[in-house]
Amino acid sequence: MDSTKRCSVIIVGAGISGISAAKELTENGVDDVVILEATDRIGGRIRKEEFGGVSVELGAGWIAGVGGEVSNPVWELAKQSGLRTFFSDYSNACYNIYDRFGKIYPSRLAADSYKKAVESAIQKLRNEADDVDEPATTPKTPIELAIDFILHDFEMAEVQPISTYTEYGEQEFLVADERGYEHLLYKMAETFLLTSEGEISDNRLQLNKVVREVQHSRNSVKVATEDGCTYEANYLILSVSIGVLQSNLIEFRPSLPKWKTEAIEKCDLMVYTKIFLKFPYKFWPCGPEKEFFIYAHERRGYYTFWQDMENAYPGCNILVVTLTNGESKRVEAQSDHETLKEAMQVLRNMFGPEIPDAIDILVPRWWNNRFQRGSYSNYPMINNHVVQDVKAPVGRVFFTGEHTSERFNGYVHGGYLSGLPKRTVRWTRDTDILRVHGAEPNNAMFTDATLEPKGVSHVKHLLASQPPAHSQDIGFAKATERLTG
Repeated sequence: MDSTKRCSVIIVGAGISGISAAKELTENGVDDVVILEATDRIGGRIRKEEFGGVSVELGAGWIAGVGGEVSNPVWELAKQSGLRTFFSDYSNACYNIYDRFGKIYPSRLAADSYKKAVESAIQKLRNEADDVDEPATTPKTPIELAIDFILHDFEMAEVQPISTYTEYGEQEFLVADERGYEHLLYKMAETFLLTSEGEISDNRLQLNKVVREVQHSRNSVKVATEDGCTYEANYLILSVSIGVLQSNLIEFRPSLPKWKTEAIEKCDLMVYTKIFLKFPYKFWPCGPEKEFFIYAHERRGYYTFWQDMENAYPGCNILVVTLTNGESKRVEAQSDHETLKEAMQVLRNMFGPEIPDAIDILVPRWWNNRFQRGSYSNYPMINNHVVQDVKAPVGRVFFTGEHTSERFNGYVHGGYLSGLPKRTVRWTRDTDILRVHGAEPNNAMFTDATLEPKGVSHVKHLLASQPPAHSQDIGFAKATERLTG
């Protein structure tokens, strides 16, 4: 007996882009949708966990792009849900750059180092644009390495205006709500999925369904999951991360065309790790101007960027340190005990040998998570044709997610908007066939999107503007782009 489950549309992935796509479909009359989610929860890279008596965000943690003439759609969702948020002010981070001996660098030195880093980034972009093989200035001192890390790993050397901030505003708000950032997804899901006692009970959402094979033809799409289930639909929407597309988790039959796979491989994948440390009491400087501080080390990116969670959760005694890429992968491969030893040594370098040991540590592992394989996508300096090819459909298989956004990749609002069709594209029902009006072959079904994941776009602003020549401070203000995590 054929046990294949049939529907109009299969959506793979219940992150914010998958949920928003499903909501859009059902609101337009396509209600026989099945969402296949590999884990036991919705949210994707928006994920909370209880730690030290509070709810912390392991992935996306900020709503970036607030306060402009046009309202960020995720900010609107947050206001509607009464999500608890706090404004993040990075402008004073320049006064909190520590060396290995616990001394704070003079702001003028920090300003000069930042100026060099920006000039180097601009020169690098010009060289690449002109196809000139001319080496840019290499950072050497600990403070130069720290600033270079923040500028490039967080900002990705985007020395043009950031679309998120020019479009939606320059403010960023940290999500600090016991319900978690993921509460926004549950509120969205409640509008079209059945719930019981606050839990989603609708069988159109299938959890713990790991998709391993996609068979696509001119007439239909068939999906096989790891537990032996099969599904068939007229169309498939893939809302998995770019890291999953680059891995071998899902096998396509026939294989995706070369133009598609080449575009996917060209997409940069960022790994962004927020390590949480709980202490018996505070020993670090606190206050509105002390929320963020930086550690300058001769090893680039070594426990560089720190945040005090006191403003969000008074009395929590929690510090967060952010690692990226190579350092993230290194830490993921070692024990939490070893990571704790390293982090404590850095803190003792900054604040002295008498500080107490952390009583707990939480280390997310996005890189080794086979359902994510990283934190967020990044298109630092590539041709727009690559982005177009990444999001372009292949027959009846469509692609969505923050990585399909040309202007807002890496942001939560990018993921959210990527699940919504263009204004010129409409989902309709016609004799049980889902038709996408206005979508041409090799053109993306979804709008230019905007997701902000990474949960970190915050630092994009961190080292962004050069201070006036007469100023003695460093103007860590508006940056230039990059998410998420």
